[in-house]
Amino acid sequence: MKQFGPALKMLIFMTILTGGVYPFVITEIGNFFFAQKVEGSLVYNKAGQLIGSKLVAQNFKNSKYFWPRPSAVEYNPLPSGGSNLGPTSAVLKKTYEERKKRLMNADPGMVGEPPQDLLFASGSGLDPDISPSAALYQVPRVAKARGLDSNKVLALVKKFIKPRQWQVLGEPRVNVLELNLALDKIKR
Repeated sequence: MKQFGPALKMLIFMTILTGGVYPFVITEIGNFFFAQKVEGSLVYNKAGQLIGSKLVAQNFKNSKYFWPRPSAVEYNPLPSGGSNLGPTSAVLKKTYEERKKRLMNADPGMVGEPPQDLLFASGSGLDPDISPSAALYQVPRVAKARGLDSNKVLALVKKFIKPRQWQVLGEPRVNVLELNLALDKIKR
């Protein structure tokens, strides 16, 4: 019983410190140095309406836009995760074939296999980026749907290819939301 008082005081002190003071200080430091990132890299239009986040994939279905990777969670961030389907799964094979058929139907003139990141969902189901090859694969479809010269759309894609971080980490990538927003600004 003699230890109960000091233990209770320590519990209350640590709860306030680690549950209140520390998160507040870290949040304020983040807001000061990295305001855009702390807020989730949200993107707003000129009217101040939320369009999306650069960090979470959005489901673009219209042929006038570049499509993101498929999502096992239908682009819902709450149950973020993969499908857990293995390479021998009949469901995965069927899903793969449906996705491939959708890509081929969207642009019947395309030859060759679609890039794998347009056929398989990412581990989170929310990957905002696609590979440069996936973006380049979609150029003819997007250009045709918008009535734009393919070279103009190709140049835009190349402008939005982000290299490996520090030339070592990750892979080159293209953020789909940023690319589509820039695409909307192109005049015919």
